[in-house]
Amino acid sequence: MANINPIIKGEYKGGLRNELTHLKSNNTIMTDAPTDNHGKGEAFSPTDLVCGALGACMMTIMGITAEAHGFNVDGTTYEIQKTMVADPRRIGQIDIVINFPHHEYTDKQKAMLKSAADTCPVAKTLGSEVIVNVTMNF
Repeated sequence: MANINPIIKGEYKGGLRNELTHLKSNNTIMTDAPTDNHGKGEAFSPTDLVCGALGACMMTIMGITAEAHGFNVDGTTYEIQKTMVADPRRIGQIDIVINFPHHEYTDKQKAMLKSAADTCPVAKTLGSEVIVNVTMNF
């Protein structure tokens, strides 16, 4: 058995469900297989979590950028759509629509936010295998 310093502990619960525990905070989430892949779709699927991680990562990096430059993006909402492809089964496309609160963002701030989203580590990890479309509504 390899020695690692885990940040997450997972347990397969049966019935295509997993429980994941974030060890530092003890927060847990459940996953379920999606209905199009033998599951009940009663929780996030693992690929849903990838898409959610992308959206949350983008927002986190944009939040860091906004704070560093003296403006905020609090209250920003986002919606995510996932498209699966076959052979091999994987995420083929992720569409994210980001709706910023109605502030008077300058062109410079908008450019900074767009650039920040592009530098998200999750997006960089996905690479070019997954098409990512991001729409920002200011």
